[in-house]
Amino acid sequence: MTRTVTVGFDGSAESRAAAEWAAREARLLGLPLKIVHVWEPVPVPMAQAPLLGAETQQHWSERIPREAGEGLRLRHPGLDVTEEQVTGSPADALVDAAKDAELLVLGSRGLSGVGGFLVGSVGLAVVAHAELPVVLVRAGEQTVAADGTSPASATASRPVVLGVDAGAPADAVIEFAFAEAARRGTALRVVYGWGLPPYYAYGLAFDSGLNDGLFREEAAALTEALRPWRRKHPAVEVVLEPRVGSAADHLVDASREACLVVIGRRIRRGGLGAHIGPVAHGVLHHSTAPVAVVAHD
Repeated sequence: MTRTVTVGFDGSAESRAAAEWAAREARLLGLPLKIVHVWEPVPVPMAQAPLLGAETQQHWSERIPREAGEGLRLRHPGLDVTEEQVTGSPADALVDAAKDAELLVLGSRGLSGVGGFLVGSVGLAVVAHAELPVVLVRAGEQTVAADGTSPASATASRPVVLGVDAGAPADAVIEFAFAEAARRGTALRVVYGWGLPPYYAYGLAFDSGLNDGLFREEAAALTEALRPWRRKHPAVEVVLEPRVGSAADHLVDASREACLVVIGRRIRRGGLGAHIGPVAHGVLHHSTAPVAVVAHD
């Protein structure tokens, strides 16, 4: 089965921004784009009742992905675009529709007045349960120009930002970030939080020698973890950026100058169920750049 870039689409401004981002990503990957519209069934009389003039709700919902596909074909000549309408719970239906995809792209509303996302329950549920990379794109991100054409990316030269746990870096997350930077011909900023030594919490004296030693060990371990990917993508400039304090805060700050932020989510199949973790949660809600969440074991 041919892999695709799949985008969830409901006609909203945020889903249109996601579709444009997904179309550009599909071209970078050389893959088809699949537009998925989830229709939550309503009783037959309601579905067949006139909604807009003589048009029924069912016909209107069928028109949404079709018109989106037509517009994307015009703005991205040569891109293979298909539309699919599915029924059911939006989060479950999107995860199922994207099970064979390379990645799934969703839209999120921009927070009014401040930078960041307003991630709804559907987006959070998809991120928590999908085992493929999920990208969330803010409304207004690379919107379509007035003449209907797709504008050149204003963020083409901005780096990809990778958030990692220096103590346990995940290969899948690192690989995704390097590949994205390589395709865009841009640098990779590797941001990782550097916690203060435990004795700070107890008001003990600062031990610069111990602190410097711990820092060097962590930096060396991260450098070693990145080595295979630097060999695979030698053209990608890599900048290590250790930061003291909250990893989420530093990633949000770095997102202001990024074209994409890449973070990981550990797959949990136990009785506690799926969740995305506090760092991912914070970045998803406050990043000003699109965020890719890569699930890993």
